Amino acid sequence: MTHVSIIGKGNMGQAISAVATQGGNTVELFDTTDKDRPVTGELVVLAVPYPALSQVLAERGDQLAGKVVVDITNPLNFETFDSLVVPADGSAAAELAEKLPEAKVVKAFNTTFAATVATGQAGEVPTTVLIAGDDVEAKELLAGVVSQGGLRAVDAGSLKRARELEAVGFLQLTLAAGEKIAWTGGFGLSETPAA
Repeated sequence: MTHVSIIGKGNMGQAISAVATQGGNTVELFDTTDKDRPVTGELVVLAVPYPALSQVLAERGDQLAGKVVVDITNPLNFETFDSLVVPADGSAAAELAEKLPEAKVVKAFNTTFAATVATGQAGEVPTTVLIAGDDVEAKELLAGVVSQGGLRAVDAGSLKRARELEAVGFLQLTLAAGEKIAWTGGFGLSETPAA
């Protein structure tokens, strides 16, 4: 059993909390205003929008040392909704890892919508959580929580792959905002195993 701290009580925070709880893990949910409660989970999910990461780090950065920190953000330009705001060769997750050198940062959940996490389905396909990170044990811990909760976890490679995950997340968001796909749909992976 894993103790999970989730910072952010929005749709994604609630959906991830339900998945973790369904898998038999303990969960503590924090609002960004819960500054006096310490984060105690070994796995910490930052379920906040990208612009809120700096506030979370300012208030809780020291509490994240030694923990597995899950970045679910998509660093898009919320004013224009037409570009990412990180360098072309970088990612929000890489920036976070640089600011939290004593934490094990992984990227996950940014290519799923809250509805697909909650239902376990992205349209006709089971919800897949792609996980990128440099620490194998950190990815395995998160994958265990994800799969115990009924979703499919797939190791997407090193933290360098966070850039591609953020690009996919951005594309999916713009398709949904443009009403080309429903917020209950999105990208999925085939269940067919590799040969």
